[in-house]
Amino acid sequence: MSSLLMLRRSPVLPVGAVMLLALLAAWATPVQAAPAAAPAPVVQPATATTARIKEVATVQGVRPNQLIGYGLVVGLDGTGDQTTQTPFTTQSLNAMLQQLGVTVPAGTSMQLKNVAAVLVTATLPPFAQPGQLLDITVSSLGNAKSLRGGTLVATPLRGADNQIYALAQGNLMVGGAGASAGGSKVQVNHLLAGRIPGGATVERGVLSPLGQGDALQLDLSSSDYATARAVAGAINTRFGAGTAQALDGRVVKVRLPPTPDERVSFMAEVENLKVEMAAPAAKVVVNARTGSVVMNQAVTLGPCAVAHGNLSVTISTTPQVSQPPPLSGGQTVVTEKSDIKMQQDGGALIQLPAGTRLTEVVKALNSLGATPADLLTILQAIKAAGALQAELEVI
Repeated sequence: MSSLLMLRRSPVLPVGAVMLLALLAAWATPVQAAPAAAPAPVVQPATATTARIKEVATVQGVRPNQLIGYGLVVGLDGTGDQTTQTPFTTQSLNAMLQQLGVTVPAGTSMQLKNVAAVLVTATLPPFAQPGQLLDITVSSLGNAKSLRGGTLVATPLRGADNQIYALAQGNLMVGGAGASAGGSKVQVNHLLAGRIPGGATVERGVLSPLGQGDALQLDLSSSDYATARAVAGAINTRFGAGTAQALDGRVVKVRLPPTPDERVSFMAEVENLKVEMAAPAAKVVVNARTGSVVMNQAVTLGPCAVAHGNLSVTISTTPQVSQPPPLSGGQTVVTEKSDIKMQQDGGALIQLPAGTRLTEVVKALNSLGATPADLLTILQAIKAAGALQAELEVI
């Protein structure tokens, strides 16, 4: 009985109070933080095209020089010049023999078959010094049949100032072969030009601007203000402000260290500095002789409509015999009957959508179904209509 009374006297909490206590307990209990979600991958923007300064610019004055000379190739196996048709070969031989102390009587007709007059060309590289060897190219000047097996006699090589810069001599290497007999001829490759590796010796060098003055100029391979600014900025970032100055869209002036050794080290670092190249100007290059069309990635195409149809004209001529009637006194003559046909293929009007990428431009042009020769005319017409945002260059 007492236990029942005690049970009845125990406090009974209402349902609302229980819920309130539960909420308070939940608020007092520390809540475990949910694991952070993995960060979304960051898409890196496309990097700009980079190039080294040596690939976009050259030092003014540090360049190769072309050399040329006239000489004789001797020792040919009956394949030399026909002296009756090339009198300069005989005159050159007489002059060479006189220098060697041999005098040919005047009026002597020399029928030579083993001598050929040639032109010798070579390239004098920058910083070339006396004693260095150069590769030379020997080309026939007369009507020789082959220079295979010949020997070039001493030939001075001159520059544009008519000064001698190298002396050439040696045995020719001709990459071709040939044979003829009984009116038949077989020839592989070219027999009238050959090379002599290391066949010329440098006798005089050319002064370099690297050792003259306190500055030099870098000439960009193409005129572009953004590239000139990038080259000057890269040099100033590496060596300090004021080291380089862009004079215009092609020339960058660079201040040099005082001593030659420092200048060489300085230019070695300058040439390998990387610069960000700006997007080139939109250009379409067309070769009218071969029908080739080349365009860069900056070419864009505006919306336009093109109708293309081929026009062909065919002319065929058939010879016929005109026979006069009997006893008419006329003559039988041959006449020609010409048949002219003109055909024009119908071309539907095709709408070309705007293309901002090279792939879209190529796809739009391919939809015309035109040959490369026809594409030249279509591109010119699209350019004239103002729908081709590019420079059109015909080579």
